[in-house]
Amino acid sequence: MQELAQQVVSGLATGSIFASMALALVLIYRSMNVINFAQGEMAMFTTFIAWQFMQHGVPIWLAALLTLIIAFLGAVLLERAIIRPVEGAPPLTIVIVTLGLLTTFNGLAGWIWGYVVKAFPSPFPSTPIEIGGVGFSAQDLGVIGVSLGTLLLIYLLFSRTKLGLALRAASLYPAESRLAGIRVSWMMALGWGLASVVGAISGVMIAPVVFLDPNMMQGIIVYAFAAAVLGGIESPLGAVVGGLLLGVTLAILGAYVGFIGTDLRLPVAFGIIIIVLLFRPAGLFGHVQQRRV
Repeated sequence: MQELAQQVVSGLATGSIFASMALALVLIYRSMNVINFAQGEMAMFTTFIAWQFMQHGVPIWLAALLTLIIAFLGAVLLERAIIRPVEGAPPLTIVIVTLGLLTTFNGLAGWIWGYVVKAFPSPFPSTPIEIGGVGFSAQDLGVIGVSLGTLLLIYLLFSRTKLGLALRAASLYPAESRLAGIRVSWMMALGWGLASVVGAISGVMIAPVVFLDPNMMQGIIVYAFAAAVLGGIESPLGAVVGGLLLGVTLAILGAYVGFIGTDLRLPVAFGIIIIVLLFRPAGLFGHVQQRRV
C-alpha cells in the first residue's frame, strides 16, 4: 500500500503538469477553435528565460514571477502581431502558423542557449516529507500544490470576475459579445496571454525533473493533448481531470505492468487518444453537438 500511495502521489504530480498544459491548450481552443501546437515550445522558451534570470543571481521565485509577466506580455504581442492577421483564415492556416511558431521557438532556444542539457534548480526542498508513515518527494507535493492552486485561480477568474465572464462570452458567443460592447479580439489576446502563463508555470515545475533543453516539452505536450482529448477539448474541468487521471494511470501502469515501464508510456498516451476519439469523441466532460441535415 505504501508503494501504491507513492505511485499515486507521483502520478498526481506529473498529472498536474499534464493538466496545466492541457488547460492552456483548451483556453486557446475555446477562443479560436484551433489547437496551438506551439504551446509546449512557448513554455520551454519561457523556462529558459527563468533559468537565465537565475544565472544572473535572481532568486528562483522572483525569476519565476518575472518570467510569468514576460510570458503573458509576449503571448499577447504574439497574438496581436502573428495570429490576429490570420484570425479569419481557415483553421488549417492557423495550424500551420502555430507549427511554424513551434519550430521557431525551438530553433531560437537552441541558437541562444544551445542543445546541451542544463540542470534547473527545484523551488522545493530536497528533504522527503513523511505522511502517515509514507515518504513523499517534496518536489511532487509542491508541484501538486502549485498546479492545483493555479487551476483554482483560473476557475475563480472565469467564474467570479467580470473579465473572466467577458473571456467566456467572447469565446462562446463572439457575435453577441461584440453587440454587448466586448472587444472580442482583445479577449482572444488575453486568452493567449493567460494560456502562456499557465504553460510557463508547467515548464518551471517540470524542468527540475526532466532537465532543461530545447526539446524538453515535446513529450509533455503529447501527454497534454491526450489529457485534453480525454477530458474534452472544450472543457477546462475536463482538462484538469483528464490530466490527473492520465498521470496516475501512467504511473501505476509503469510501476506494475512490467513491459510498459517508462519506455512505452508515450505510446499508451497515443492509445488513449485513439480510444477516446473512437468511442467518445467529445471526451469525458465534452458535449456532442448535433446538427440537423
